[in-house]
Amino acid sequence: MQRRTFIANTGKTTLGLLAATGGLSTLGSCSTSKKSAGKAVYQQAPGFTQKPLPYAFAALAPHIDAATMEVHYTKHAAGYQKNLAEAMAEEKPAAKTLEDLLGSISKQSLKMRNNAGGHYNHECFWQWMTPGGKAPSEPFKAKLEASFTSMADFKTKFADAGLKRFGSGWAWLVLDANKNLQIGSTPNQDNPLMDVSELKGYPLLGLDVWEHAYYLKYQNKRADYIAAWWNLVNWAEVEARYQFALGS
Repeated sequence: MQRRTFIANTGKTTLGLLAATGGLSTLGSCSTSKKSAGKAVYQQAPGFTQKPLPYAFAALAPHIDAATMEVHYTKHAAGYQKNLAEAMAEEKPAAKTLEDLLGSISKQSLKMRNNAGGHYNHECFWQWMTPGGKAPSEPFKAKLEASFTSMADFKTKFADAGLKRFGSGWAWLVLDANKNLQIGSTPNQDNPLMDVSELKGYPLLGLDVWEHAYYLKYQNKRADYIAAWWNLVNWAEVEARYQFALGS
């Protein structure tokens, strides 16, 4: 796969986002479904560079406002990618994919851990949302209901994972090693792919509960933010990740 240089033009802010040298020389900005280092990679799995936001900053309003999205994408998320590129150039890890890097993150620096996680989490987060939301299919809804009693019960448990995460972090729905659906949370920019994470599994859905994700609109009302966020969930992406993880 050829290396690509990505330049994102985003209205007020123009970001020049370059891939790191060394370990990224054989990687593009987006992984494919081909096998890498003997392991299948999800078609939409994040690469090492920041992809364009799949919708306009204002597209998720009124649930998430344009100002929040612009700052979140062009400042916070772009910062994680920039710092990840620096860490890659400095440390030159052997991992050839971002997911492989996360799986052995205990061998890397704290800078690598924070920024690899931050970049991966945000690249997925944009895909887990879509303007107006997209409802789950009936078969997948039935799967959630079988695992969590009802859709309402699932949403309550997932929301609680975000609400009860002290400080900054993420709430997750994962498919674990036994092919069971599990809900949990991680601190900071950790995620369930990391070998240091207590919650382990393939991320199907994640919710950013860092204050920068909601404070401009919701201030300290994290519960209101989570309640509104359900209107944006892209269940088609969740199901695609589920089918990949189920067969991997």
